[in-house]
Amino acid sequence: MPANPERSAGAVDVVVENDYDGFAEAYTAENETSLINAYYTRPAILDLAGDVAGRRILDAGCGAGPLFAALRDRGAVVTGFDRSTKMVELARQRLGDDADLRVADIAGPLPYPDAAFDDVIAALVLHYLEDWTAPLAELRRVVKPGGRLIVVVNHPILLKMEHREADYFATSKGSYEYTFNGQKAVLTYWHRPLHAMTDAFTAAGFRTAVISEPHPAPEARELFPDELAKFPSGAFLCFLFFVLEAV
Repeated sequence: MPANPERSAGAVDVVVENDYDGFAEAYTAENETSLINAYYTRPAILDLAGDVAGRRILDAGCGAGPLFAALRDRGAVVTGFDRSTKMVELARQRLGDDADLRVADIAGPLPYPDAAFDDVIAALVLHYLEDWTAPLAELRRVVKPGGRLIVVVNHPILLKMEHREADYFATSKGSYEYTFNGQKAVLTYWHRPLHAMTDAFTAAGFRTAVISEPHPAPEARELFPDELAKFPSGAFLCFLFFVLEAV
């Protein structure tokens, strides 16, 4: 998943496919309790989602299912999909055989009827794609009018923070090396400037209701003192969070 301030991510020369099947177990084990996933991204999404009891929610790119589980625990009726077969297998182990999980690709047609969901959450998914047009159109199709799409992507300012010479205004691809639970992996992302994101949301039929740069969960400072000591306010730039309303 996107650039992680608790872990060095060095640029690599060879662009490779994001092979989540190959490192699914290592990624899942590492991020069950990681600062970025467990104490930053998931709590922020749950805060933005608010009271979800009884709401039909699609977890787009559900991975091993931690967000699915948290939403279900709060009373939501959750459906999830991921393009990684191995990730869906891990999600089913976590969530049980009755969980509504499918293998599907956000870049293609989705196996759901029109207006099937009150909310869709696409967390750390869209930045893997060069073109957002068709994926956002599909997400708009499956969310009901007045429903919400919650999106989390790499913060676009990270490109300039890491590569001062880079063209912020260009849509560009970069690959980075990570180590997840001792296993090396290379992830490839597409950078796009903020205005390109909001323009794409508007073109797909969404209104931007919230743009958020959240703090980590309150307990993170005690659990990760060394990492957060670098940030006097306790906050850091990592991801950008959107709440979009279907119009």
